[in-house]
Amino acid sequence: MDMQNILEPKFFSSPRLPIPLDAIYRRMGYRTGKTRLDQKQRDEIERYIEEALGLIAIQASALVLPIERATSERVWLSREVMLESRDLTKMLTGCKEALLMGTTAGKEIVEAIAVDSTGDNVTRAVVFDATASEIVDASLDWIMSYFRQSLMREMKTPTSRRFSAGYGDFLLENQSSMYSLLMLDRLGISLTQSHILIPEKSVTAVAGIREIE
Repeated sequence: MDMQNILEPKFFSSPRLPIPLDAIYRRMGYRTGKTRLDQKQRDEIERYIEEALGLIAIQASALVLPIERATSERVWLSREVMLESRDLTKMLTGCKEALLMGTTAGKEIVEAIAVDSTGDNVTRAVVFDATASEIVDASLDWIMSYFRQSLMREMKTPTSRRFSAGYGDFLLENQSSMYSLLMLDRLGISLTQSHILIPEKSVTAVAGIREIE
């Protein structure tokens, strides 16, 4: 990575993402070969998925920082950033850099989910919610793929796994540093006092970067 990418986050707007149709159905509880849907139900769901995609506006940022030192429970990055998580530090073992990511589906889809959840179309709210969640996850996959390609020139690669704040022992408190470093305010994201990202379909994540042997 050049120095520009290390010092400032790289911003992404509306990347072209594959539609994770199977993942959306799984998130709603449908299982291939186990859940039966007639054509009318499937057409309705996929119409709502298309509507949701029209409301989602993915904005994202990503930043690579060197790892300065680590213990079994904490990892220190440059700029005096400390992230606390036993699971995270285990994943970063052998890595010299960390890839920080933040992404959001935007406020329009969240507002639509809220309206439908309290209205007459709860089914559409469920489909919208599942679609937004999976598209946000797909955007993190896309960012990691983007960096995987650019890092190949340096014989480096991101880890296959990533951790998001709020999962496992990687507590939400870690999100405050990431919010500032990734300049998530420029994506229209705000951070509450309890370290929750607003709008709701917003997430941060950390992956490691290791050298290819």
